[in-house]
Amino acid sequence: MQGAFLVNRFLRNSPEVVHLHAHFAHSPTSVAMFAGGLGGLDFSFTAHAKDIYTSNPDQLREKIAQAEFVTTCTTHNQHVLEAINEDGSTPIHCIYHGIDISLFNQTTPTRDCHPPYQLLTVARMTEKKGLPTIYHALKLLADQEVPFKHYLIGDGDDRDQILHLIKTLNLENHCSWLGTMTHSEVIDYFRHSDLFVLGCEVAKNGDRDGIPNVLVESLAMGVPAVSTNVSALPEILIDGKTGLTVEPGDSTGFAKAIINLLTDRELRETVRHGGKELVQNYFDNKKLIPLLAAIFSSRHPLLLAGKDTSI
Repeated sequence: MQGAFLVNRFLRNSPEVVHLHAHFAHSPTSVAMFAGGLGGLDFSFTAHAKDIYTSNPDQLREKIAQAEFVTTCTTHNQHVLEAINEDGSTPIHCIYHGIDISLFNQTTPTRDCHPPYQLLTVARMTEKKGLPTIYHALKLLADQEVPFKHYLIGDGDDRDQILHLIKTLNLENHCSWLGTMTHSEVIDYFRHSDLFVLGCEVAKNGDRDGIPNVLVESLAMGVPAVSTNVSALPEILIDGKTGLTVEPGDSTGFAKAIINLLTDRELRETVRHGGKELVQNYFDNKKLIPLLAAIFSSRHPLLLAGKDTSI
């Protein structure tokens, strides 16, 4: 019905519309596919994370087969989609999301890393973020009398469960939940943090992260990060070079990685510089947007004819 409405209301008398593009491979792409079929237009879509891993593979295969092209935001996703796209007839492109590097830029001198250490997590309070792994790791640090403060920015369905866990682990003097915050407030916490931590894992329904933007932002700010090797995270956190990764759910390994990045000055400087360089080279949206525009123009020259695609 949404596809039919779109055709009837907007496309019948709009000859300038020559192509439909949808974000997320589930319902939005279904609408684009049906609208394209009813309106005589081809379509494309961008697949992200949850929409890939919680979709019916047969339905996803059908959408890929009918699409003009598909884009996704990690090479891990690209390989998964290519495996689903059995005949390989539809091109699948990887274009990282990227961030505005000018916004997430460490303008103050690099913070000296010394106790009490300040740790930061920015995440929705949901299963795939692996927050229990983080707090069990922090409990190990507290038991070893490592002085630290951990701040969690974000909210979500698992809020009560996470806050109860903090209380159960007797971490209330070490850990603070700050709720949702503005971009400028988050950036200020990045500036005053020694380490960023995120415990990503695969949820029971198959949902998982691709490359969380907060990891890209952390590295851009020169704040070293520890996370897991789930999904595409090793594309942003190259272990020992741009960050440290551990197995999902491994709170002991997580605690060791945290201590290593807080106390090993040489390792810390290596991943800090390596992370900033990686983001500048591969996650700068000023470089990535023209790549996406080029894909559209190569498939549909009329889309960008006479348009300035520079940033």
